[in-house]
Amino acid sequence: MLEIIETQNAPQAIGPYSQAIRTQEIIYTSGQIGLTPQGALVDGIEAQTRQVLNNLSEVLKAGGSSLQNVVKTTIFLSNMDDFALVNTIYAEFFGAHKPARSTVAVKTLPKGALVEIECIALVG
Repeated sequence: MLEIIETQNAPQAIGPYSQAIRTQEIIYTSGQIGLTPQGALVDGIEAQTRQVLNNLSEVLKAGGSSLQNVVKTTIFLSNMDDFALVNTIYAEFFGAHKPARSTVAVKTLPKGALVEIECIALVG
């Protein structure tokens, strides 16, 4: 059985998709960009990265999980020069937990965002 995960504590989907989908054991999030729950894009790579990770945390929480249960993330960057700063902020949010991860440079992201992150997490 699939369950659609929605929370008002993260921005609503800006297209025909869900914030996340939950199976009995796994949550698959859609990519999050640096939008506030009200839909405003925050400025700068540092603020966007923090907002993205806060958004992911809220979506996971709504699905009965947390960042500490993440098994895989994918990071999309519009500029690889931002890699080191994003990596530092990412480490603050995950601490000693180190999920598998891919980081990919992309030409553009929705709404002109600088970073987008999606994840897969275990429920519980």
